[in-house]
Amino acid sequence: QKLGGTAAFIDAEHALDVQYASKLGVNVPELLISQPDTGEQALEITDALVRSGSIDMIVIDSVAALVPKAEIEGEMGDSLPGLQARLMSQALRKLTGTIKRTNCLVIFINQIRMKIGVMFGNPETTTGGNALK
Repeated sequence: QKLGGTAAFIDAEHALDVQYASKLGVNVPELLISQPDTGEQALEITDALVRSGSIDMIVIDSVAALVPKAEIEGEMGDSLPGLQARLMSQALRKLTGTIKRTNCLVIFINQIRMKIGVMFGNPETTTGGNALK
């Protein structure tokens, strides 16, 4: 923003503190903020913003909060293995070429989780599968 660019913030966690962001130097009135309800919605918004060619940087907070619609609509405790990883993989395949063409910077914020029962090796893992690695 300080260099004259346009930035967007996809707040999947619904936790953006605009006062704190302002103190950090973010020009909040000029920041495009979206608080999507599902992971698909967040990634479609990201795709539309990148394709527009008018956005210089997009921050997605966070990958862990990009919950697939099927998981939101399902019952508590339903097992949906790999759903978020598939969503991220598909989205990145779709976004990669457009990001390169438009020269838009897309930053995915993620969280570290601990693998249960790991005796050897790194017990830390990230959500969303391997597509972002």
